[in-house]
Amino acid sequence: MSDEELAKDLGLVSAMMIGIGTMMGAGIFVLPGIAAREAGPIVVVSFVIGGVIAMVNALAVSELGTAMPKAGGGYYYINRGLGPMFGSISGMGDWMGLAFASAFYCIGFGGYLTGLLGGTMFALPSIDLGLLVLTDVQLGALFAGVLFVGVNYIGAKETGGIQTVIVSLLLLILTVFAAAGFFEFEWSTLLEDGVAPTDQRYGAILPGTALVFVSFLGYAKIATVAEELKNPGRNLPRAVIGSVAIVTVFYAILVTLMVGIVPWNELDTETPVSQVAELSFAGVPVLELLGVGAISVAALLATASSANASILASARINFAMGRDKLVSDELNEIHPRFATPYRSIALTGGLILLFIVLLGQDLQVLSKAASVLHLVVYALMNVALIAFREADVPEYDPDFRVPFYPITPIVGAVLSFGLVYFMDGIVIALSMAFVVGSIAWYWFYARRHTTVQGVLSEHILDRSEEMPDAAVSAAEVAAPDEAVPDRVMVPLSNPRTEGALMELGSELAADRDGVVHAVHIVKVPDQTPLDRGAAVTDRIDAESQRLLDQARESVSRSDVEIETTTVVSHRPFEAIFDAAERHDADTVVMGWGDDRPWAAGRAERPLDELTHNLPCDFLVLNERDFDTSRILLPTAGGPDSDLSADVARTLQRTSDADVELLYVADDPSERDEGEAFLSAWAEEHGLSDVGRTIDTSGDVEEAIRRESSDRTLLLIGATERGLLSRLVDRSLVYDVVDEVECSVLLAERPTKRSLFERLFGRS
Repeated sequence: MSDEELAKDLGLVSAMMIGIGTMMGAGIFVLPGIAAREAGPIVVVSFVIGGVIAMVNALAVSELGTAMPKAGGGYYYINRGLGPMFGSISGMGDWMGLAFASAFYCIGFGGYLTGLLGGTMFALPSIDLGLLVLTDVQLGALFAGVLFVGVNYIGAKETGGIQTVIVSLLLLILTVFAAAGFFEFEWSTLLEDGVAPTDQRYGAILPGTALVFVSFLGYAKIATVAEELKNPGRNLPRAVIGSVAIVTVFYAILVTLMVGIVPWNELDTETPVSQVAELSFAGVPVLELLGVGAISVAALLATASSANASILASARINFAMGRDKLVSDELNEIHPRFATPYRSIALTGGLILLFIVLLGQDLQVLSKAASVLHLVVYALMNVALIAFREADVPEYDPDFRVPFYPITPIVGAVLSFGLVYFMDGIVIALSMAFVVGSIAWYWFYARRHTTVQGVLSEHILDRSEEMPDAAVSAAEVAAPDEAVPDRVMVPLSNPRTEGALMELGSELAADRDGVVHAVHIVKVPDQTPLDRGAAVTDRIDAESQRLLDQARESVSRSDVEIETTTVVSHRPFEAIFDAAERHDADTVVMGWGDDRPWAAGRAERPLDELTHNLPCDFLVLNERDFDTSRILLPTAGGPDSDLSADVARTLQRTSDADVELLYVADDPSERDEGEAFLSAWAEEHGLSDVGRTIDTSGDVEEAIRRESSDRTLLLIGATERGLLSRLVDRSLVYDVVDEVECSVLLAERPTKRSLFERLFGRS
């Protein structure tokens, strides 16, 4: 399995176009006619209310996306915030919702394709199979579904630049359409039967919103590409909120024009935009021909973009769920030729085609089913945001925060759940069946496999004495069956020098009943795309297999479970920390030296990004004939010394190491104080049986150099200066680390130091 680090090459415009392109699909090209039949001319209010609900939810997406820019979407936020049971609901719901939405988009594509081909030799027929009748639109939709699934199966993908061109062309065509329609707009047509012809029409506004909400599902997709965004803290909120605002304005203008040109009860339910375009461009043959044709092309582009993006997103959700063991990772097996998760795409494609066949003649069911499942996910995202905030998770540090907290996420959750009430009973029942099925799936499968514990459950269980008994019981019952094993991650790059790292990692894992995760870090030049070059890929596969086989062999001798991953990256230094966070590592054991691939990461940007918050404990080994039999542990207290003590205790138990503690006092008058400190510290950290040395010279480096002369391993805390800043700029606080003859193990534990403190130390 290889993970890729994506270049941050998407700007604000490209990101915004991804959101607009996904939203401005079948929602505007198909739904106005259907929604107008339900709500009348006031259908425009339904679209605006849908935009308002989407905007409130967009604020939550923006905060969560800037806090976890590599998360991959709503599933990740909910799974980490509320736990794997809700993660199962959101993952399955999002997946099924995207399948329904894709089928809906394909029907829209089929409608405009049929209209474009009508009257030609390529016109599609209808097929009567007895118990099942397939219309020409359904046949066109099936063609689209097979095409888009096939494109994803063989691995073609969109880029921000292509998406920008497509969406810009789409917006230009719709702007021309709106300008032409303005001259045909008649208030008398709009108000022919009144804005709300009957009392029921006002009551149909919210059901109309429930119907058209599928038109606003694309903005959350921006968060799934947050890793590729330049300056995501600034650009992600602007892109998410801006795309919702632009789409809402377009919808309001276009739908108003449509019901002001064609009476609401005569608006076509399959291709309303083409119908209005024929009237808007009538009288000018060239414009009539080109205008209507351009509308059809725009509709095909929009629906194709939306359908393709939905299928692509569904594969990412399955990948995320497989990584967290909520579904079998066999579903995400990579095709040997196309390098795509072909099983996941094929399964999703099969569902899409099934929905087209069975529900393709009732667009309301498709659109509302897609809407209700996504509304459940959006509601849970708002709740997850509250969980992250209230649990005060140290690593949760968003660059954008929703205004008026906690009112805004509460309103977002209430509006999302509330809109579900206005769905048809059959749609609610169908969607809730998926929710119940997701819960059942969690209880009977995922609960036995996943090790993820949600922030909410951890918060409740950590404060069980303060929490209501019912909340504690619920958290305990819903917790995964499998205890979360400690994960010791070992980045590897050189088969000749990684034996000591694997030996140390396996000793730590064995003592904790944990897992060793060997990660082969492979650097490729910036000029080489990560997903291109068969020759490079073959070479990487061979090298990685050889290195990881050696890692497995070394660990097998200590009877420790091992997992292996290959990470191909342009920036290996950053890839280590990304992998540690992504795989929930508890400890990273890595080496330092000029031959390391992460040495190339000595630059201001990775330093600025990575020294803000360590994802876990870090142990960095400078190996010189690795031997753990005689250890020197200097200490003056602090969290990094705590980690050093943990490692020393482990090596005592696993290799019967002889440990000596060292405390350096400023002068002889402080000897008694130093002895008292060291005695208390040793007792507190379970090292009361080890040797202790008090040095009163006041020269820390000289004392360490002197005492380490007969030691095989110097185990030293990173001090307040921070570990990464010294690794990156090669200015270790203790020069003695490069001067002693024994191996050196530097330890740093995550703390809540600010970025300034991490870079420059505390005053």
